[in-house]
Amino acid sequence: MKFVAILSLIALFLCSHLSRSSPLDPIEVEPSHLLPRPLILQYTSSIEEPSDSTLTQLRCDSWRFAAEANNLAPWRVVPTECGAYVRDYVTGLAYRFDLEMVARESLNHARTVEIKGDGMDAWIFDIDETLLSNLPYYTSHGYGLELFNAHEFDIWVEKAIAPAIESSLILYEEVRSLGFKIFLLTGRSEGHMNVTIENLKRAGFLHWDKLILRGPNDKGKTATAYKSEKRREIEEEGYRIQGNSGDQWSDLLGYSVSSRSFKLPNPMYFIP
Repeated sequence: MKFVAILSLIALFLCSHLSRSSPLDPIEVEPSHLLPRPLILQYTSSIEEPSDSTLTQLRCDSWRFAAEANNLAPWRVVPTECGAYVRDYVTGLAYRFDLEMVARESLNHARTVEIKGDGMDAWIFDIDETLLSNLPYYTSHGYGLELFNAHEFDIWVEKAIAPAIESSLILYEEVRSLGFKIFLLTGRSEGHMNVTIENLKRAGFLHWDKLILRGPNDKGKTATAYKSEKRREIEEEGYRIQGNSGDQWSDLLGYSVSSRSFKLPNPMYFIP
């Protein structure tokens, strides 16, 4: 009888607990286990108020970071307060070091690619601000403070005197020596074919496999759409696009993208 009574008590205990809770009921947490506040980064209050020039520097640092990370809405000119900042960047050591970093990482990737030996491993290069520098032109046009003037830029292009970006020239030659087929894919129009070839050779870029410029059917297309279409054509010819170098996100995004893409810095202008 005692054993039966004990079993009855156990059954009553279990039933009372099961009736009050369910596996789907929320788990009650003791208040002492709750975090006292959300985990939000706290900045020290001991930082001295920066000077106006320091604040401008910091704001322009943030703006350039957002531009390079493609976090900005499409923009047309450099903010007025950042004109001197962009000038100092593109004419100083920071720009050179950033370019060299991109070239170095690009080459590291190129050396890891297993070249098949069938001549179908390709690397794509943009031209302006990727192989050739238009800094001499932008020096006279506010380093991006002025709205882009296509007519004036075409006059500059026709001079065929844009210098090479040294780190890009080294990368170009190394990639060629590894056995990649070199495609130059530019937003320049076919009307600039001859002067573009002249400028490239004058700057030291030789022996590419194909130069692609905008034709009449490409007029009005965004750079992203135009370059995606051309990359697809390259793939349809059987090429494997192992690398792509460009200073604009529109050089790299879209479809038929490469195995790795490398963005060179350019805070002077944006091309959608």
